This record gives sequence, C-alpha cells and structure tokens, in this order.
Amino acid sequence: MNERNYDSNHHLFAPFISPNPITSFNPIQRYPKIDETAFISPFSSVIGDVRITDNVYVAPNVSIRADEGTPFYIGSNTNLQDGVILHGLLNKFVSVGGKRYSIYIGSEVSIAHGALIHGPCYIGKKTFVGFNSIVYNAIIEEGTFIAYNAVVTNGVRIPAKRFVPPGAHIDTQEKANALPEVSGDEEKFAQGVQSVNQEFPAAYNNLLFGSHCCSCGMPYSH
Repeated sequence: MNERNYDSNHHLFAPFISPNPITSFNPIQRYPKIDETAFISPFSSVIGDVRITDNVYVAPNVSIRADEGTPFYIGSNTNLQDGVILHGLLNKFVSVGGKRYSIYIGSEVSIAHGALIHGPCYIGKKTFVGFNSIVYNAIIEEGTFIAYNAVVTNGVRIPAKRFVPPGAHIDTQEKANALPEVSGDEEKFAQGVQSVNQEFPAAYNNLLFGSHCCSCGMPYSH
C-alpha cells in the first residue's frame, strides 16, 4: 500500500493527521495508515491507529479519532460524509478475520452527513448509514440500509440487507430480527450515492495535489 505524506507544501489544505497521544491506557503512539488513492478533506482529523484503504473519501469536518478505542479500519471505496464522527470505547472490540477492532467498516459503505459511528461496532460492505444516525455497540451485516435519525445499539446484530426505518430505535435483537428487507428503491439510492462518492477521491486529489497547484498547495487555473 502506497501512502501520501501531507507535507508543508500542502499545508493550506492539510487535514489534521497525527498519532494518538500517549496515555496510561494507550502508552504507544501509532500513526494512521492512509492509502495514497484515498482523500482526506480539509478540516477533517484522523488520529491514531486508523487504516484507510484505497479510494476512500473523507469529506470536510469528519472526525476519525482512535485515541481511546482502537484500531479502526475503513474499507475500499467507502465514503464518510460531512460531519461524520468515528470514536470507540476503551477495550471494547469486534472480531474480524481473527483480529480485534474498535470500529471495522467494510468496502463500499456510505456514512451520510452527521452520522455517529461509535465502537465497538462492525459495518458490513455496501451498507448505507443515513443522516444523523447513530450506530453504537452493534453488528451491521452487509447491504443494510439505515435511514436518517435512526439508532442501532445495545449489542444487536442487524441481518444482511435489512431496512432500518427513519427514526427507529433498534436496541433489542427481537427488533433487529423483525426488520423488513431492503427494497429496490433503497438499493438504487445507495448505489447512486456510491457512484457519486467513488469519483471524489481521484477528483479532489487531482484538484489539490495535481499539476495545477502552486508550491503553497493552492489550486489555480490558467
């Protein structure tokens, strides 16, 4: 995996990327690992043991903070939209492939504006998490559609390709098992969001790190 260095030449656009602070509960500093094809927007922060893989898009004002719960993993072609927060509880984990994570987000996931993803949690591939929703202490299997203002918590497991209605509070396994399947319209909407956001990493990287930048990192046109 190739990774970009956010050097001083691009300081005007550089997000805040740093290791975790040294504390009694996290005494070792670990730096984020960010694939060079990913894009981390200005005014966003990535702290600690965070693995961001290929073609991930992190929009402005996103906070990815692995200073308590750790590590985090974000799979390929995933997008974290404006105002999304990722944080996790100390020593609480999900297990994926024999490794423990505070937060694990699979590939082609869309986390919409203002959502909170709080570990321990697992979000399977091709899941959509809607505006201002909360996922905390939960397992979300692939292809799930969580609508806006919903809450999923209390250790529940959402089966694959289920629909969580707007404003729903899913805090028991009984509620989770009773959820309806995702409809064709919801699948189409999620696919559309993916289609748009998968173009952003390359486009923004070209804008801010391509040939049309002066030495200060400011883009310009002819």
